Amino acid sequence: MSELSLRFDAVNEATPGPKWAERWARSWPAYEAWFISRGGDTGPSPEESRRALQRYMPELVPVYDRLLHLAGGGDRAARFLSTWCPPRYLGGCSLAALSDGSDVRLVRNYDLSPDLNEGLLLRSEWLGRPVMGMVEFLWGLSDGINEAGLAVALAYGGRSDTATGFGITTILRYVLETCDTVEDALAVLRRVPSHMAYNLVLADRSGRTASVELSPGGGCRVSDRAIATNHQSGAPKPERAAFTRTFERHRTLAALGGSPRVLADAFLRTPLYQDRHAEGFGTLFTCEYDPATSTLTLLWPDRRRQHSLSDFTEGRWTVTYGVSTAEPEPAIDWSKAANLDWSAVGRDYASGRGRPVEEYLSGLCRTASG
Repeated sequence: MSELSLRFDAVNEATPGPKWAERWARSWPAYEAWFISRGGDTGPSPEESRRALQRYMPELVPVYDRLLHLAGGGDRAARFLSTWCPPRYLGGCSLAALSDGSDVRLVRNYDLSPDLNEGLLLRSEWLGRPVMGMVEFLWGLSDGINEAGLAVALAYGGRSDTATGFGITTILRYVLETCDTVEDALAVLRRVPSHMAYNLVLADRSGRTASVELSPGGGCRVSDRAIATNHQSGAPKPERAAFTRTFERHRTLAALGGSPRVLADAFLRTPLYQDRHAEGFGTLFTCEYDPATSTLTLLWPDRRRQHSLSDFTEGRWTVTYGVSTAEPEPAIDWSKAANLDWSAVGRDYASGRGRPVEEYLSGLCRTASG
């Protein structure tokens, strides 16, 4: 048996510096192995990736350049950090925003395996504006809020097909760095293409709320009904619908009402709260955003931690989700992925003899150990 847990860090660093560099050094080996194994090296060149940023999100280019410098440069890091046409990645999540004319809240549940989240809450001022949120891909955001009171969160849209576009976490970063209101954000989301289908929920200080269904390669559907799970209206049946319980969670969200102040309570109860962490689909955290005060509160059934943009406290804590009774999988050393003969792997797949990448890595590790 093994304990399922995730370490969270709350970090305050106005401009990218040693704290971000330390995080890069700690997280990059795993991300690099994932990037290689998913064909990231065959994607757009570093030059093409930077030009895409310059075209669609020019304000972020100086930040991107600074991060790449801290990461030590290199073509692979340049491709990865741009998130232009990245490898596909999946997730869960339930989202809702509720306004009653005098108050507004946005709440999200983040559902995934504890092994697949960075656990990083970062407060920054990369473009001069205070922004804080939960980090993914080392500089993107899965959800967050800015000083103007604009809050946004994402959920996987239920389809794994991809098209030309950016990783959604970078788009969310851009929205919070440059936009003040929901309307500002919608203009960005109509203009900047996402590489996969994603659902977003937004709320701002005026009480405006909205949900957005993003299509791979560009295009979006906007609704004033500010709820989302892991499927999209009018789309084919989502992948893993029964496993994620996306329709059941959506029906629950659709029935929610009352005061925005108690919206988060529903997210700590089934079916919105998922306790299947050992199956790779448990709620890692609930996050409540208050646009009026630019604060967020991280919630679990047994604890809560509030953070404010104006008075941010750094810290570290660990959340335990239970114990896995499953037999542990044989250890795979993903750091060995760079040593694989990827041309040979490609030839295997072309000839119909392809195997899961984990098997190639296992063979490499056995060879290395004699």
